[in-house]
Amino acid sequence: MGPVAGLLTPLYVLAAETGQTENSNGLVLTPVNINAEQAPVPSITEQSDSYTIGATRTATRLDLSPRETPQTTTTLTRQQLKDFKLNSANDALQAGGVSVQRVETDRTYFSVRGFDVSNFQLDGIGMPFSSEEQMGDIDTFLYDHIEVLKGANGLTSNPGNPAATINFVRKRPTHEFQAEGSIGYGSWQNRRSEFDVSGPMNDQGTLRGRAVFAGQEGNSYLDRYSTSKTVFSGVLEADLTDSTTATLGYSEQRNRPDGIMWSALTLYNTDGSKVDYSRSHNTAPDWSYWDTNDKQTFGELLTDWGGGWETKASLNYREITSDAEMLMAGGVPDAVTGLGLTTYASKFNRAERQVLGDIYLKGPFELFGRSHEVVVGANWSRDDTHWTSRDDALNIALPPVWEYDGDYAKPAFADVTSSADYITYRHGYYAAGHFNVTDDLKLIAGANFTKLESSGERTGAANDYSKSKVTPYYGAVYDFLPNYSAYVSYTEIFNPQTQIDASQKLLAPVEGNSVEGGIKGEWFDKRLNASMSLFRTKQDNTAEYSGYDTTGGFSYYTAVDTISEGYELTVAGELAPGWEVNGGLTHLFSLKNDEGEKTRTYIPQNSVYLSTSYKVPQVKGLKVGGSVNWQSDIFREQGTSTSGETIISRQGSYAVANALASYDIDAHFNVSLNVNNLLDRKYLTSLYWAQSYYAPSRNAMVTLAWKY
Repeated sequence: MGPVAGLLTPLYVLAAETGQTENSNGLVLTPVNINAEQAPVPSITEQSDSYTIGATRTATRLDLSPRETPQTTTTLTRQQLKDFKLNSANDALQAGGVSVQRVETDRTYFSVRGFDVSNFQLDGIGMPFSSEEQMGDIDTFLYDHIEVLKGANGLTSNPGNPAATINFVRKRPTHEFQAEGSIGYGSWQNRRSEFDVSGPMNDQGTLRGRAVFAGQEGNSYLDRYSTSKTVFSGVLEADLTDSTTATLGYSEQRNRPDGIMWSALTLYNTDGSKVDYSRSHNTAPDWSYWDTNDKQTFGELLTDWGGGWETKASLNYREITSDAEMLMAGGVPDAVTGLGLTTYASKFNRAERQVLGDIYLKGPFELFGRSHEVVVGANWSRDDTHWTSRDDALNIALPPVWEYDGDYAKPAFADVTSSADYITYRHGYYAAGHFNVTDDLKLIAGANFTKLESSGERTGAANDYSKSKVTPYYGAVYDFLPNYSAYVSYTEIFNPQTQIDASQKLLAPVEGNSVEGGIKGEWFDKRLNASMSLFRTKQDNTAEYSGYDTTGGFSYYTAVDTISEGYELTVAGELAPGWEVNGGLTHLFSLKNDEGEKTRTYIPQNSVYLSTSYKVPQVKGLKVGGSVNWQSDIFREQGTSTSGETIISRQGSYAVANALASYDIDAHFNVSLNVNNLLDRKYLTSLYWAQSYYAPSRNAMVTLAWKY
């Protein structure tokens, strides 16, 4: 709400009643108090224009506002996703302060505060071993909002990860009928359509349903690269009794990209000089592809026992399959002849099946004359992973780097050269309490016991282990002024890893601790939130990518002990009537290994994200806005040149600006224009790997939307 919300503002109006004050002109004036207070921000964001959220359960499963959560939080609401057409998780998370490492056209890593994010949740439930390699393009249209809880989360992420927990919150059936749809057309013949209908399915409103569909296809700024994806979901919600609600849902996303880049572009010559590429350069042949299917089925049973007590039982089944044929142009070219690139082709098939269950009980209780809240729960999961790789066309010389354009015949892909088949089990128990020690001091204390077991083999080596540990979580929030709170939190880290070293041995579990403290503020009935935080994370055995073994067909990693220290600023919500903002700054004081040396130098030391939109009051229905992502320079040491000098690949600091304009034609129709990379900045997508490629040039999309 606007800056005057919640204030009692004295106004004077003309009145005819007797006994009222008369001014010098003979006009009768009566003082009237008008309460301009608006409704608070909800926890479901689709019917709100806000860029912030009322409450989140990602940290503890307890309903806590951003100010009450003793960690830094960022939320991408449905309105922000819609305004800026953040249709992929890559675009959305980058707009939320997450470092998005696009290592290939269809493989992405996410980093926060210098560490990889490996905890992804759906409605608060997730697998600890969901791969940080996000195959394909996760579409955001199925979700009401996306929550990013920064820092270690040893309580509900199972187990804790020092980077962040990213929670995708699904759209749910609504009690009132609503429908919307849109069609869009943009650069490189990109076309997108969306449809979403929800509401009651019987006269009593006890059965509700929702159907969501989105489809997108088009070409690309990259040579020969094109994409096609379809995503849909159906959810049913039934009130079995006045206090019990059952939910059943299914969703599926199909990605069909062609001309996909595998391992991207070699960045340097043997003498250390930079290889010059056009922004559209792609080494992939036209026969390459990476098809993925992500199918999810879930069921929930929520019971309200009265007095604020409730139980929720959830069961999720997820099946992720992929089929790919790829060609890598590896090696280092000679600066004079351009020769040196060689081939590596592979036909890859993968199937991962996850079963996840969670049940918890939460509610308030009285102690020492005060009301508190507690949650206890248990979860279980099974992750069955199987993949095969058929490698071919190994180390065949390619034409000079400036001549090779992806023209390479498809090999036979005959025999399986490497494979994996293993199962991972997890059992966990957790409990947490939110204690009102005084009117101003709130404490959160909890613990999570996790046991992980795995059996099977990968690339010819055993993938067997059994690990367990209890990770505590502590937090305190002190309201030192009506609108301001100071907070501190501490959690330990325990995270068994799936990565292997060069000898195919499983890396030891990540262990360490994370501490964070700062100040949070909220204004205008929680419609504007801001925070300042200091953090320090110590993580032992961090898996750092070291290379790819072409003989065995596997990526290998090195365990590094790392300490990350820095500060963060965030702001989200309504600055003034119709003016929304979501922004933040992250500065790393240091990101060093146990010997005090800089590590993970592909992570920027400074980064800024800012998105804002404004409803122009002079033109009814007009909204304008813009966003910017800026990061400081990054680099990667690439070995030594022919003269013995260290080769360093660099990406200088850069800012990417985007713009939007939206106009409500009437109550039902809207037309909008989004322009991305407005200043046409050329930059590398990542230096996470030794190879990289260039990000999209300036592009735009026009969308016509309808709602009921």
